[in-house]
Amino acid sequence: MNRTFRPGFTHLRRQCGFSFIELMVTVTVIGLLLAALLPAVQLAREASRRSNCGGQLAQLVLAIHNYQNLHEVYPPGTIDAQGPVRNIAQGYHHNWIVQILPFMEQRNAWRHVDFSVGVYHPNNAQVADLRLDILHCLSQNAPPTQSCYAAVHHDVEAPIDVDNHGVFFLNSRIRYEDIIDGSSQTLFLGEVIAEQGGLGWMSGTRATLRNMGTPINWPQLDKTKTDPQLVVGGFGSAHPAGALFALGDGSVHTLSNTTNHQVTRSLAHRADGMLLKDFFY
Repeated sequence: MNRTFRPGFTHLRRQCGFSFIELMVTVTVIGLLLAALLPAVQLAREASRRSNCGGQLAQLVLAIHNYQNLHEVYPPGTIDAQGPVRNIAQGYHHNWIVQILPFMEQRNAWRHVDFSVGVYHPNNAQVADLRLDILHCLSQNAPPTQSCYAAVHHDVEAPIDVDNHGVFFLNSRIRYEDIIDGSSQTLFLGEVIAEQGGLGWMSGTRATLRNMGTPINWPQLDKTKTDPQLVVGGFGSAHPAGALFALGDGSVHTLSNTTNHQVTRSLAHRADGMLLKDFFY
């Protein structure tokens, strides 16, 4: 067979592969692209988690309104024979979450609650050990029996008692008409950082009730001026730069860490008469 010689053929075959330098450049470019893409992916995931969190707050406040439609009062923040409420596992302490169980698709859990005894009694241990997904923010790695949401009991740091200014407090029976500032100007629920070893989602203590005595995401509680068992504390979240809150009109908004503290305190007071606007983002 006659074969034609093609000059330079061997040389051309050598140029078909990658040199080491070209390989390193390619790997570097891919690495840079992935590094640029990762924050965007994380932001998208956080946006999804924030959206889910807001949806759960909206469901909880809707359940509260369904309770109010039936009973003509909002559920009590916590129930006990005497106050102020101490943050210890002693007392009756059936809270607002327990009251709205039938309105949040938890009728079976509601039927298992023994209302003749307190939430810490062994008779209620089976219910207290339940993980309710609606109470868990996906941005937190919260203990299964804790809640990532709390109701507003007061506008300043003070024990949970019968004279608080929020909508949910000790033995409260607040009617719609009692929210003098209007439901669109009054905070009902907000995010909290769930605590390891907390008293659980059934407990009407600081586990599920908080106040606006401190700015949002304030890192510390001052336990030096009072009995530590009476300290309640404020709101915060694992979301960047703020926390989600549900107003009495059912809307859910974010309050930033830098929101004027006087404004957030006013929103936690159901009847202080202040006119507020442009405080959400």
